[in-house]
Amino acid sequence: MKAYTKANLEEIVMMQLENLNAMNDLLSIMKLQNELLHNTNKKLKDEISEFKEKCFTYQVGKRNQK
Repeated sequence: MKAYTKANLEEIVMMQLENLNAMNDLLSIMKLQNELLHNTNKKLKDEISEFKEKCFTYQVGKRNQK
């Protein structure tokens, strides 16, 4: 069994704290990216719906003209 000094333990704790802070930063970035993706998906879904509606309206109008 290895004996740790107070300095060793403090160093380990500081390294763990740095790692936790780095993970928190990454989590914040991932949350922002997720929000951006969500907003982009919503916008794309709305645009697709509008496109389908326009195509449907055009096809119905084309049939009525014959």
